[in-house]
Amino acid sequence: MVDTGVPETSAGPLAGVLVADFSRILAGPYATMLLADMGASVVKVEGPGGDDTRTWTPPVHDGVSTYYLGVNRGKRSIALDLRDAADVEVARELARRADVVVENLKPGGMAKYGLDFESVREANPGVVYASISGFGSGAGRDVPGYDLMVQAISGLMSLTGDPDGPPFRAGISVFDVMAGNHAAIGVLAALRHRDATGEGQHVEVNLLSSALTGLVNHSSSYVAAGVVPFRMGNAHPSVFPYEALPTADNDLIVTAANDAQFRKLCGVLGIPEVADDPRFVRNADRTRRRDELRPLLTERLRTRGALEWFDLLVAAGVPCGPINTIDGGFAMAERFELDPVVVVGEGDRAVPTTRHPIRFSATPVGYRLPPPLLDEHGGELRAWLEKGRDA
Repeated sequence: MVDTGVPETSAGPLAGVLVADFSRILAGPYATMLLADMGASVVKVEGPGGDDTRTWTPPVHDGVSTYYLGVNRGKRSIALDLRDAADVEVARELARRADVVVENLKPGGMAKYGLDFESVREANPGVVYASISGFGSGAGRDVPGYDLMVQAISGLMSLTGDPDGPPFRAGISVFDVMAGNHAAIGVLAALRHRDATGEGQHVEVNLLSSALTGLVNHSSSYVAAGVVPFRMGNAHPSVFPYEALPTADNDLIVTAANDAQFRKLCGVLGIPEVADDPRFVRNADRTRRRDELRPLLTERLRTRGALEWFDLLVAAGVPCGPINTIDGGFAMAERFELDPVVVVGEGDRAVPTTRHPIRFSATPVGYRLPPPLLDEHGGELRAWLEKGRDA
């Protein structure tokens, strides 16, 4: 663990693990933030100009990019210019001491600094070295990896939007987040292997592979059945009702995905006879005849508002949900006692942020440090790395 004089307020399941974070923007920083929440000591290495997301505004919180704030809590920042020989030596010493190195330069980009996996492993045989790229280290190594590109290339955009309209991107950088999660999983698995054998290894994650596995049933429809799916708006190709349906005010997502749920839905809507209609008895029947069934459902749904139907249907065991804006999503999480917002830091540095998604009964996550200012911990980290460098 890094001893920089900054007090630790929570041990966490990864206490004692040092992460050298050479990543930037989203996928890598998201992965290392998750590790930091779980107790790892994360050192964020930035160039003299800082992480790109520091300048991605608006919106801002106290003048700081909320994009940057959203994926960098729990870290210490050191600014190193890898064009400078002395700073490269500092970076190499950090990698030598680290349990985990995370980077998302273009494949091969770390080698010119002697910070690639093979070079780091020579001095640090037990290192878990995670590389995140857009398209892997083979023939796609020179293709820049941006989430929007991967949404297009993977086929996700062909599945998103109105059937008669243009393809759309997802509302977030979904594959950056997914790859960040995969990187964190890979790091944890490799640490488990190292604990058992003493052997480090190279963990490689790329956005396109994360995308293709993340397309789940759509990928399977093509790989296993040769079927190329296309966008259906909010509808599902294999289940009905499983889409947005209009109510008296706002649309409501209704996901009655099996026969029992459909029967309950019809009961709450006051049309129990529809559940016994031979046209709609089985899911395959309902899916095939969705255009006949939809008007019967929407006629009843239009008699009440979305939130009223939500309470009635959920009480009966029918999955559904109103289509909220982000504030409504947080309000619903509060209603469900999920405590979605936590505050990290104190005083002028206090920043509200989203709660870590995993809860541990014995080793709870912690929110120890606010997202760091650029090179905020540079002096103490340099001193720590200099001390005992030749040990």
